[in-house]
Amino acid sequence: MNLPPPLTAEARSAAAARGVAARQLRSGVRLALRDGDLRLAEVLADAGRDDDRGRALARMKVVDLLSSFRGIGPVRAAALMERVGIAANRRVGGLGHHQAEALLDALGEDRPTGRLVVLTGPSGVGKGTVVTQVRRMRPDVWISISATTRAPRSGEVDGVDYLFWSREHFARTVEQGGFLEWAEFAGNRYGTPRRPVLARLREGQPVLLEIELQGARQVRAAMPRAFMVFLAPPSWADLEARLHGRGTEDDAAIAQRLAKAREELAAAGEFDAVVVNDDVVRAAAELVDFL
Repeated sequence: MNLPPPLTAEARSAAAARGVAARQLRSGVRLALRDGDLRLAEVLADAGRDDDRGRALARMKVVDLLSSFRGIGPVRAAALMERVGIAANRRVGGLGHHQAEALLDALGEDRPTGRLVVLTGPSGVGKGTVVTQVRRMRPDVWISISATTRAPRSGEVDGVDYLFWSREHFARTVEQGGFLEWAEFAGNRYGTPRRPVLARLREGQPVLLEIELQGARQVRAAMPRAFMVFLAPPSWADLEARLHGRGTEDDAAIAQRLAKAREELAAAGEFDAVVVNDDVVRAAAELVDFL
């Protein structure tokens, strides 16, 4: 019988580090569930993601997950699982859709009732301008504010332009599953805090997220009912003209943005709707209809 080659010392060390990180993540999730900072639905959604967080949560035992809630404990958790037909040794990643729904119903978790619309598109397409117009048309729409670890720029206001967080605060929030999506760009982290979005949705308020393509894909994985909108330019020439017209970057930086824009435009088919930004008021009106 052919055995796999033994792991190198570096590989063993890396595997051990991943194991420690996974245990810390699961511990943070259990604490967040106990304190009411995280909901079961959010954990189940994250466990379906194909990343380190998703894989760590998928390996968590359902009984351990349920025992995290105040007032349940291992005995009540086991009884609850038996009542809804879940095996005692089942892991979160092995739950079927109906089993997950049964657990949510048994815990009495409410479902979000507001409409979540996610807007993305290539750099220079005018996402911010369209969102500003949506604010004018529908002041009741809640626009999510991203958190970032970068320092404020001149004129930026904490809680208005961004939530300016320390790297430690951001990292703790990642470990506790506190983001709908997050990513790192140019050495800084950016993310959409989960709790305020869910709070507005539970209140029935329409919510609009303006984020990049990578983040939009994460939101779709975490919240499949979100309505995904891709904002496209009228033409490639128009997008080039907009980027050059900014006058804030050199030719090399613009070329990088255009290369990325080609990749992003190719992903338009992943979205529920494509809105062409040939007129800001009309494009904003389409977004308002979706909301």
